[in-house]
Amino acid sequence: MSDFRNYLNEQLKDEEFKKEYEKLAPEFSIIQAVIDARKESNLTQKELSERTGIAQSDISKLENGNSNPTLGMLKRLADGMNMTVKLEFVPKQVN
Repeated sequence: MSDFRNYLNEQLKDEEFKKEYEKLAPEFSIIQAVIDARKESNLTQKELSERTGIAQSDISKLENGNSNPTLGMLKRLADGMNMTVKLEFVPKQVN
């Protein structure tokens, strides 16, 4: 297991940290989905930028968690990767 994963697992034992981390789960999910889709498409950020007209710096900010994308931006990114966006609502897990 990576050092980060070990560190995260240790931090998640703290209930306050865990609560805040779980609040950010949707943002993390979007970020990871964009990164995974881009890599699956064998595209660099620069290539995706050229296909979509979205600045490479904006793609980088999104992938680094420094910006919140609009649905329109996600649709443009998906189009640039010959994909579609799928939004899903799922029931919360009861602890």
